[in-house]
Amino acid sequence: MLLPRAPLPKLPPKTLDLTGYKMTFNEEFNDLSVSAKGPCGPEGTRWMAFTPYGGNFGDARFTAPTEDFPFTVKDGILRIEAKKIGTRWHSGLLASVDPQGKGFSQKFGYFEMRAKFPEGPGTWPAFWVHGLSRVTNTVADLKAQGATVIEIDVLEQYGHWPNKYTSAIHQWSFGRQPASHDGKSMLVAGMTEDFNTYGVMITEENIIIYFNGSEIRREKTPEAAKTPVYIMVDLAMGPGWPLDKTPSPQYMYVDYVRAYAKE
Repeated sequence: MLLPRAPLPKLPPKTLDLTGYKMTFNEEFNDLSVSAKGPCGPEGTRWMAFTPYGGNFGDARFTAPTEDFPFTVKDGILRIEAKKIGTRWHSGLLASVDPQGKGFSQKFGYFEMRAKFPEGPGTWPAFWVHGLSRVTNTVADLKAQGATVIEIDVLEQYGHWPNKYTSAIHQWSFGRQPASHDGKSMLVAGMTEDFNTYGVMITEENIIIYFNGSEIRREKTPEAAKTPVYIMVDLAMGPGWPLDKTPSPQYMYVDYVRAYAKE
């Protein structure tokens, strides 16, 4: 006998208030401005199609853009496609800076994406911000400084749990202090059925995660987060979950990516 599913928890009231903030970054995807080298490349695009620090993750290979893969734009909506080519998955990632640190980054403020996620098991879409110092310094420099670099995963969604909203605050240590990883999850509705907004407010005091304008997580801002960060959006695959039952292709749709700062 199957037991009835427990109802999803009701979200708290919407409390996001951008009064006194101005928009500093507005990607509406009315055109496609992404290249393998990003802002510093010959095309001078707004986005770079790889992590600017050279790292990779997941079970899909992030791919340099071609005319129709892995990014396409139609009616102001970006589609990121993941598909199997031979025996290997390929997909797309966007970063707002390049390996020289050129592009968009900002200290403090509000960062938001409006997106709809794929339904297949094994998918791993994400929206995150990362400390610019990881790009503007070499690993040797960071180790010499004993630096800690912030990564805030505003949203990670796993296709195996389509209603689980996961956020994480990572402090990657290049010194003697151990790294710190603080992930939390909650159940929400509709991440694969419709577009929703996913945001983070970073202030001197707090890091606040928002889902559709409702606060769902609040933490004290660590020192490592009091620095410029840049934006990344991606459709990764796997994170340890098998992909043998994942239909190919898979699609993530992004309506916009925006950032705000205090006026």
